[in-house]
Amino acid sequence: MAHQDRGRKSAQGFNAEDLDQAFTWLVAGLSFASIALRLDCTWTPQALAFAALLWSWSDEKTLTERFAVSRKIIRFVLGEQHGPAGSYQAFIKLPRKWTDPLKRLLVADFRTRMAQGLAAVWRAKGWLVFAVDGTRVGVPRTAGNEERYASKSKLARSARKQRKERRKKKSDRQRGKQAARQRKANIPQISLTVLWHVGSGLPWDYRTGPSDSSERRHPLEMLPSLPGKTVLTADAGFVGYGFCQEVLKAGHDLLLRVGGNIRLLRKLGYGQERDGMVHLWPNHAAKKWLPPLELRLVVVNDGREPIYLLTHVFAGKRLSDADAAALYRRWWGIEVYYRHCKQTFERAKLRSHNPDNAMVELDWSLLGMWAMGVHSHHRLVAEGVRPERISFANVWRAYRRPMREYKSVPDPGERLTALLDRALIDAYKRKNKASREYPKKKQEPSASPPVIVKATLAQVRRARQIRTEQKKRLTA
Repeated sequence: MAHQDRGRKSAQGFNAEDLDQAFTWLVAGLSFASIALRLDCTWTPQALAFAALLWSWSDEKTLTERFAVSRKIIRFVLGEQHGPAGSYQAFIKLPRKWTDPLKRLLVADFRTRMAQGLAAVWRAKGWLVFAVDGTRVGVPRTAGNEERYASKSKLARSARKQRKERRKKKSDRQRGKQAARQRKANIPQISLTVLWHVGSGLPWDYRTGPSDSSERRHPLEMLPSLPGKTVLTADAGFVGYGFCQEVLKAGHDLLLRVGGNIRLLRKLGYGQERDGMVHLWPNHAAKKWLPPLELRLVVVNDGREPIYLLTHVFAGKRLSDADAAALYRRWWGIEVYYRHCKQTFERAKLRSHNPDNAMVELDWSLLGMWAMGVHSHHRLVAEGVRPERISFANVWRAYRRPMREYKSVPDPGERLTALLDRALIDAYKRKNKASREYPKKKQEPSASPPVIVKATLAQVRRARQIRTEQKKRLTA
């Protein structure tokens, strides 16, 4: 580590040196001056960030064992004089206080490296595209986690129903069902929404909250972090007048899948009619005299059910139907990212019983995945490897091996860089498994087409009035 933390040179030539070099590359140029730990603290900000990343990369089953592994590596690399506290409880207090400022530093650095070092995959089809989607991460069912992360609305409804049902005589079976519903309502989960860069396959930003957090509000909070003039793509659950209006107002474009949960208007007479033009104008927006949103409907036939997409890009030469379909298909990569996080990285359920610790665990898990992705992608993309061919499972194995054997001298071909060079998905073509009947295969119905109706005379009149008022304000 090229700073004042280096206490001895015993790590040179060992696997621990590869981990040290990877972290040094990640934080090169960063200033930790804004993070002032206590004078009597044995940690430094750099060592704390390094230990937290090692803690997240470890594959040990318990949090204390992960900390023990990271502590041993830190002591081996930095020397005894920088030996961190010996207990997990003493360690976790520091990330609880300093994760937010460290996260701001690391996230800003990761974004800069993505924009500058991954220029070859920065754009897709000539567009800067980001996907957004949400998921939920489980936490242990403790009183603190239930209070912080369980759905308050479900708990309230269950409590009301329970008081109401007490007045009635119920059978044992009915009481059992009611108790099961109550237990299900109390399940604590963390809602996670990720803004994901389509070109590189790496995250760009994320938001967390209780299980009943709004998936539409999270991306709106992340809009300021987006570069100028991007295309935001999402699934049907994000389509809404308020969401679309805020994204367009921020100067970005949309590419959203729509289904039967949305109603679109045609022949509204608001602006110049163009091919595929529809308007998103729900009744609540019309009553408030808010303007309708002009959008273009793209119908994609992929051999199965047609897919309906909405975009604000009208010129077909700028974004053809084929390109719109190709960009939306790449949205599926964010689902693969979640699979890596929850299954491969084993974060489907966190291990922290304390709600504050659970958020620290999730933050550093996401930062750890992000750090591995930035480091490995910089090396492999520069060699001409497409991000789709990089195997996250193999990348994680490449980091875990030197962590397990940090005191060993690697054999030829077993250094971290060599392991990363081989962290690729094999090139053979896989068969289509969609027709296979798995035991627990989900049989979800296809999304129905959006409701498209001709605008009524009253809607046309109101739209024209809004248009006239807009022109008056522009000329005033």
